[in-house]
Amino acid sequence: MALWRMHVELEDRPGRLGGLASAVGAAGCNILSLHVVGEPGDNGAVTDELLVQVPEHVEPTVLVDAVDSAGIPCTLLVRADATELSDPATTALALARMVAADPGSAPSAVATMLRARLVDPAAAATGEVHTLRGGTQQIHVGRPWPFTATELSRAAALLELATQLAMRTPAPAASGDRTLVLRDGSEVRLRTAGPADGPLVAALHARCSPASRRARYLNPAPRLRPDEQAALLGSGLLALTTDGGSAVGIANLEPDLRARPVSARASVLVEDAWQGRGLGTALLRRIADLAAEQGVGELTGTARPDDVGITRLLRRAGLRPEAGISGTEVRLRAALPAPVG
Repeated sequence: MALWRMHVELEDRPGRLGGLASAVGAAGCNILSLHVVGEPGDNGAVTDELLVQVPEHVEPTVLVDAVDSAGIPCTLLVRADATELSDPATTALALARMVAADPGSAPSAVATMLRARLVDPAAAATGEVHTLRGGTQQIHVGRPWPFTATELSRAAALLELATQLAMRTPAPAASGDRTLVLRDGSEVRLRTAGPADGPLVAALHARCSPASRRARYLNPAPRLRPDEQAALLGSGLLALTTDGGSAVGIANLEPDLRARPVSARASVLVEDAWQGRGLGTALLRRIADLAAEQGVGELTGTARPDDVGITRLLRRAGLRPEAGISGTEVRLRAALPAPVG
């Protein structure tokens, strides 16, 4: 089964929603979610977004033809990701809480809400690019399909919330600690790893499953070598439980200053019990922001051919990775936008 995002113009009159469901079902497809993403037009029609499950043997054009035959215009059909099946209202509330805890996370939160990525307006970009302003803050977001007025108003409200909070929130402590609210409402503390964190990192590594360690290090060894641990502590961003007693995730950035443009190898490890909450995505976004601030032009990574997790992680973080096979490994590259002011 493949997941597709579909936009339709649906008139606000009795029976039209049922007609849409019947047309999709007649094409052999299944609607998994539906919500309004556009303002009513002159004829009273609104833009509805559907996530539709399409069997592999059904061509997407069959779905479009079935909906059009029911007299319902289809304005968009693009591939979607299973991670987008979360309830939009729940996601928006979780993002608002994240911004309340850390107003500086607003650009990433807005990009997540719009299922878009932060872009550099000076660089050539494909698809739709829109500029959002909140107070003195200005961000540029892009994605392959158009933004609707309803979506942009929601994003602008989130950015304005961050602007108001930033005027009331004191700067982070000198230690660099910051609180991160995950999409399920749980919280972690983020801070830079130091030499004294060796036991925390070793325990995190030991608690991870062989599959998680293999995805991170390309081997499932239960213990870190001294040089590996030293590298993690020298360039790591730690995610800790709120009491600071356990490390539940770590992200690393290893810049290659000889490359042009300057690149940096990025890697993330999240304890199995904390996976699926958005922690890996948040860690990767944070180190991507740090890399861009340091003048890094692209992130790189390595994965096994059967491991698509890092590719999905990069995409969820708002990046567009390119992949190439080198021997038994997949080499990934993802360009970084210029820092957002």
